Amino acid sequence: MSRKVDLNSDMGEGFGPWPMGDDAALLKIVTSANIACGFHAGDPDVMARTMRLAVENGVGIGAHPGFPDLQGFGRRNMEVPHATLANMVRYQVGAAQAMAGSVGGRLRHLKLHGALANMCAENEAMARACYEAALGVQPDLVVMVLAATQQERAAKALGCAMAHEIFADRAYEDDATLVNRRKPGAVIHDPARAAARMVEMVQAGAIIAESGKHIPTRIDTICLHGDTPEAVAIARAVRGALEAAGVTLAGL
Repeated sequence: MSRKVDLNSDMGEGFGPWPMGDDAALLKIVTSANIACGFHAGDPDVMARTMRLAVENGVGIGAHPGFPDLQGFGRRNMEVPHATLANMVRYQVGAAQAMAGSVGGRLRHLKLHGALANMCAENEAMARACYEAALGVQPDLVVMVLAATQQERAAKALGCAMAHEIFADRAYEDDATLVNRRKPGAVIHDPARAAARMVEMVQAGAIIAESGKHIPTRIDTICLHGDTPEAVAIARAVRGALEAAGVTLAGL
């Protein structure tokens, strides 16, 4: 059972004059920030502003690459040759690396976004193409993987540093993949429920699917999506419940 976990959130997902989420508030709660790199969300100004806030709050900076799908927020599946996909990841990681350096920070981890992440959770070769590309840009990146999926298998094969991730605000299928967002109950909006299930999973050392099935796994980091109205309330509830249960919140 892990008694020390990282708390991460996806952020930097505004674009131009359109804000999304309360990144400033989240950065006072989480220990890692997964920052959009301009393909599914974000732009250079948003990236710089979010990373500067992360540095000021002592929060670890991560690249959050996705499909080139601003309109669909990176949540639509795309069929992309692996060589092209690798270049897309290199492009986004390079941008994140440069922007982090410009505000006095350093890129620490990688986490795939949305449909790209979900497809890689079921396709080891696709996940490996993404991870190899990112590690080619910065070999010491910690790769966040969806625990107990093909993402984990790909990272293990590469021998890279990795963090096993579970989600506070998403429901699970019996194979450890996330319930499709189109299904009822896929996204958890109740802060108390999100907090209770995270304590239960960390104490059990397992993902607990909607069916009640336990999938044993190491748990290194817990994700909270930053784009939901309840994001800050869920983050506070999860952090408070974990600390009350004796779990230490610490960066990767």
